Amino acid sequence: MDRFNDSNAPRVIPLHQQQQQQPTHGEGNSLPSTYPFKVQESNTRFTPPPTSLFLRNLYRNLFYLHFSLITILLTALTIRSLVSAHNRLSLSPPLLASTACSAASALLFHFLTLHNPSRALRAAFWLSPLLTCAVGIVLVSVGSAASLATATTALVSAIAQSLYSCWVSTRFDHAARVLSVTTSPLPTKTTALVVLTVAACTVYSGFVAVGICGATVAGGGLKAAFVLVILVSLAWTMHVIRNVVQVAVSRVKYMSFACGMDLETSVAFLDAIKYSLGSVCVGSVLVSVIGLVRAEADEFMFSCTNCYSGVASRLITYGNRWGFVHVGVYNKGFVQASMDTWEMFRRVGLEPVIDSDLTSSFCFLCGVASGGVSALVGGSWSLAVHNGHATEISIYAFLIGYFMCRVSMAWPQACVSAYHVAYAENPQNHRFDPTIPVRIEELHRSQAQTSQPTHTTEF
Repeated sequence: MDRFNDSNAPRVIPLHQQQQQQPTHGEGNSLPSTYPFKVQESNTRFTPPPTSLFLRNLYRNLFYLHFSLITILLTALTIRSLVSAHNRLSLSPPLLASTACSAASALLFHFLTLHNPSRALRAAFWLSPLLTCAVGIVLVSVGSAASLATATTALVSAIAQSLYSCWVSTRFDHAARVLSVTTSPLPTKTTALVVLTVAACTVYSGFVAVGICGATVAGGGLKAAFVLVILVSLAWTMHVIRNVVQVAVSRVKYMSFACGMDLETSVAFLDAIKYSLGSVCVGSVLVSVIGLVRAEADEFMFSCTNCYSGVASRLITYGNRWGFVHVGVYNKGFVQASMDTWEMFRRVGLEPVIDSDLTSSFCFLCGVASGGVSALVGGSWSLAVHNGHATEISIYAFLIGYFMCRVSMAWPQACVSAYHVAYAENPQNHRFDPTIPVRIEELHRSQAQTSQPTHTTEF
């Protein structure tokens, strides 16, 4: 892959010339008319293999099909919920109120990160375990077997989050520095994009909430099947929305870091929907699954841990969130983009920096904190009116709040990812400050101190 040189900054080709230069020998070769990398040599353009194109189209069509079917299901369940007066009064208000709180907390984290990244980072790491613990206490108050099991999970999670926050507290300064460097200046119209996506997710989540209320009327196994389908659909849809935002913002920031070009976020967002949705749908599945496998490798301590960790480390090569940068910039398939970015990290020795980065944990804990607020609102309301569904509502509200906040926090993760990928492609670019070289030096020094033999005095 050719690197960008400041002495050879790309020139922008007029729109009508770009359209004349559109390749005609396959969808994979065609880049958007607004694509800035039309200026590159032909050998730097990525030509996806037919299998990759097939999978991208397949996943895109599956996403549209699933969204159409789930809309029909939710509409039917919503009508059923509205017909049932008892169900409407007992379940809908707490869930809808928690959905509104989800939107408010998601936007709060967005603006706090925008104006004070260091404070937002520390708030996420300390508020998340506290709110999770509070949810556990509310669930204990319910008193049922299901609520006690859920409360136990919440309390154990709160303890784990607290221990993790203490363990990584020494990395807070570097993480805050990275957030400040990568998010300033903020790409134009990013806040507007975040507000619009959160608003869309709020409407969709409210629709889901009322649909879940309708599913409870069915009762028995049919209710469980309906709720499971709705929650799986909610998870995939929210992941796709989040990753579309990530592809768009990372493309804008990459262009700024790599060659000083300005691209409107709205243009990048529309291009991501039009040209990269298939890759985003693939990535939304792979990153979630591989992330779960890696988490299990980190947690489980048994005889085959090394083998399991090796498999998990191998899998991340084929599916990682940094691949979304190349999906947006080069219109690559997600697997190829993940492989290329990870190979660059290995080549320039950036893996230790990536492994010690807290941006992903920060965004995750923002989601947990937001989910905790939503669960507290929904669960407390249910307890107050004694509707007997406090545990269910708390779980549904938590998931809605978590996914909503992850959508609103996709932009800082995109900025950091673009920063690392652009640096790996050209570490000599004068647009980069010494943040990464200093961090590499710190990690090397720490590793050297750890590897030094300890001398003891024998008496």
